[in-house]
Amino acid sequence: MPLNKPNPKVVIHTTFGPIKIELFADKAPKTVENFLLYVDDGFYINTLFHRVIDRFIVQGGGFQIGMVQKTTRPPITNEAENRLRNEMATVAMARIAGDAHSATSQFFINTQDNESLNRHSNGADPAGYCVFGKVLEGMAVIERIEGSPTSAHGEHENVPVQDVFIELIERIN
Repeated sequence: MPLNKPNPKVVIHTTFGPIKIELFADKAPKTVENFLLYVDDGFYINTLFHRVIDRFIVQGGGFQIGMVQKTTRPPITNEAENRLRNEMATVAMARIAGDAHSATSQFFINTQDNESLNRHSNGADPAGYCVFGKVLEGMAVIERIEGSPTSAHGEHENVPVQDVFIELIERIN
């Protein structure tokens, strides 16, 4: 009988410090594969945490300095039916509200339990947002990012006034 392969882990190196994450390849295989393709390609180097909402989420992975959007691969299928919940310290794919299968590179970290983001919840978007990982270390870093002052930047709201960079995301196993 083959041994189960351990879930992959990554470290997000930010301007505020490292965040260690376990990826749930067993529960969200397409999503984890997609995320790791971006990681392995170096896509996330010097991207921003561009959306920070206190007591909700910290989102990044799609914009460079000046809020210039990066070109991504085609969107993936939403795996939010995996029964993983958008709870504090979980990592989920960002997507266009109302378009269940529009996730590409952007992800967010839940900074509280967000029932409204779960599949078939009473939220405005019942398709849900696919959870594919959990923070193992670095919640203090996330709290620092979450505490960043924000403002509008063009059509984008909740953008940190001072850039918060994802310097690199790397696999650690």
